[in-house]
Amino acid sequence: MARAAGRWNVVDTAWGLFFVAAGLAAAVTSAGHGDPARRWLLAGLVTVWGLRLAVHVGRRSAGRGEDPRYTELLQRGLPSPVANAILKVFLPQAALAFVISAPLQVGPFEAGPLGPLAVAGVGLWAVGLFFEAVGDAQLDRYRRWKRAQPPDQVRDSVLDRGLWRYTRHPNYFGDACVWWGMFLVAAEHWPGVLTIPAPLIMTYLLTLGSGQRNLERTLSQRPGYREYMQRTSGFLPWPPRPGRRAS
Repeated sequence: MARAAGRWNVVDTAWGLFFVAAGLAAAVTSAGHGDPARRWLLAGLVTVWGLRLAVHVGRRSAGRGEDPRYTELLQRGLPSPVANAILKVFLPQAALAFVISAPLQVGPFEAGPLGPLAVAGVGLWAVGLFFEAVGDAQLDRYRRWKRAQPPDQVRDSVLDRGLWRYTRHPNYFGDACVWWGMFLVAAEHWPGVLTIPAPLIMTYLLTLGSGQRNLERTLSQRPGYREYMQRTSGFLPWPPRPGRRAS
């Protein structure tokens, strides 16, 4: 698939689908063992999240070239481009997906019924999906607007409206909420609590790993973005500090 598309970043589109496959596989294989309500709740939550993410990333990357992150990553390594991509992109992402999907793998086998913790988890998941979907939609609308304007009129323009007024990364915050929510659904009964590394790893990746930190290293070079960083929370939604608002 990646070779046919001529770019390795198709793995980003497949990222959400990895988890959909894991959730559905666990739901099927746990038949006769776990609580059916928890089994299909987890499968439903991850399917809605994963399909939305895959469609969004697929549309965003359609017609574009390779992601600069992968170009830089694959400049060195094995002489074979395919082997290099498998070793440095596909295998690490597959390993991460396996570890992060632990609540989806363990939760369906738990026999205890759904309770208050699962309800709280669904609520947190819903908050996360809202931040992800709305934040992505607002960013897409802003990019379309910016492309339609003369470059000299939007040079200092920064998206600081909607959810982006309260956090520089509403989509990353939403993603973290989604995974903490699914963890809570799985953690209501033993041994689901042992899957806590999954949301911790995902939150780390979003904030300190390949997410926010790497992205802002590039964005901070753009006019107006450093001022935006100074007045806007980096992750958790919070009212902005006083400062000049971008046009």
